[in-house]
Amino acid sequence: MRRSIKIISSAIAGLIAATGLTGTAPAAAADKLGGYYGQRLTWTSCGKGFEAFECTKLKVPLDYTNPSGKQIKITMIRLPATGKKIGSIVLNFGGPGGSGVDGLILNKSAVSASVRARFDVVSFDPRGVGRSSPVRCLSPLDLDAFHSADRTPDSKAELKQLKGWAKRFAKGCETHSGKQLLKHVGTGEAARDMDVMRAALGDRRLTYFGWSYGTYLGARYADLFPMRIRAMVLDGAEDPNQTGEEFVRAQVAGFQVARESFLRDCFKAKDCPFKKQTLTAARKRLDALLSRADRAPLRNTHDGRQVTETVVRTAVDAALYSKNNWPVLRQALTAAFKGDGTLMLRIADGYNGRLPNGLYTNMLEAHRAISCVDHPESACPYWPVRGTRFTKKVRAKGSPPIVVVGTTRDPATPYQLARRLAAQLSNGVLLTNDADGHLAYAGGASCLERQVDHYLITTRAPRPGACSAAQT
Repeated sequence: MRRSIKIISSAIAGLIAATGLTGTAPAAAADKLGGYYGQRLTWTSCGKGFEAFECTKLKVPLDYTNPSGKQIKITMIRLPATGKKIGSIVLNFGGPGGSGVDGLILNKSAVSASVRARFDVVSFDPRGVGRSSPVRCLSPLDLDAFHSADRTPDSKAELKQLKGWAKRFAKGCETHSGKQLLKHVGTGEAARDMDVMRAALGDRRLTYFGWSYGTYLGARYADLFPMRIRAMVLDGAEDPNQTGEEFVRAQVAGFQVARESFLRDCFKAKDCPFKKQTLTAARKRLDALLSRADRAPLRNTHDGRQVTETVVRTAVDAALYSKNNWPVLRQALTAAFKGDGTLMLRIADGYNGRLPNGLYTNMLEAHRAISCVDHPESACPYWPVRGTRFTKKVRAKGSPPIVVVGTTRDPATPYQLARRLAAQLSNGVLLTNDADGHLAYAGGASCLERQVDHYLITTRAPRPGACSAAQT
């Protein structure tokens, strides 16, 4: 299961009701970046129906080692501050591959009213994503088939088919996107884009909030530009010192914890579909459902697609991202046990970025492209360009306090990853959210969220343990 994005819950809920570059770039290249850092943004209306928002485009070099070469544009969106403005706060909702433009539109209240009063709330589509030189690989019909393909092969024929999809996906990306773009969609260059963005926004130092993969992007920025941070919150943290395989193993364990938490909660609900309310019996029934879908797809009254084992697995895991999704998962399981996989398919569609018209966002394609550049040691054997292994500890020496938030039963970014990131950072502060689901901050009024808001506005870091369990 890939790294998560904050807008997954929004999709499923619909079913229920001016300085130069520092870091690793050569000095000669940095000297040529003045035109990028000196640019002024022109904000205009984002269009009919989106009057509350303003949009613009940021110019950046495709290759930071060759600033005079090809140029690309990063699409940005903002909600202007409602009160006395401090500056801008830049948000990344996760991914990799998630659209920050769509994320802000779907999560207008992603930060609290008190934060909105003091900051222009800004988000963006990172390079390769959405409206920013998007990576494209497969047709919508091919993506339908790809999302149904068996990910747990039981025979040589199924293994051959899985390898065939990996080759086809990689070849499609090369054909439709080109090696030049694919080589330069990694998180390192996205972090450099954020520093150009900071300067173009007129902020001497960056105020940033990243969720899930957004913590990885934020950590990379912090390591490159520690002295250019004003305040940074990383919620649902990844460990930048992990390889791709290590992250997947941690996530598998995290989803197992989340499934058991869901089952225990399910036993308390009147509509729980498990007749024998024990963990052992429920696990066996879930396994039997997956085996059944593997042998013969469940029926689907929505369209002609097949609800395979892969679709069911995707739907179950996607619904575990937020406790708010658990009621719809109970409904989907009740129907699936009777052979109807329609609701499972709709949940999986939301996770996979499939739109009602049958088209797809490029979330999955961008995710694969970014991951294969960042983690070439991962499962990218046929990828057309060679990535740069970017696995290392992040120190961000000289930065102000950076707040790292971890949720104890987070399926997608398990709590121990937040602990590791906070420990790596020279000035990391860990806040713990003892709860189920992915991510802690949702713009609400919990004690933890009030601590985060106070830090963002004043830059005074919260004390670990400042919120008791009764206050969260």
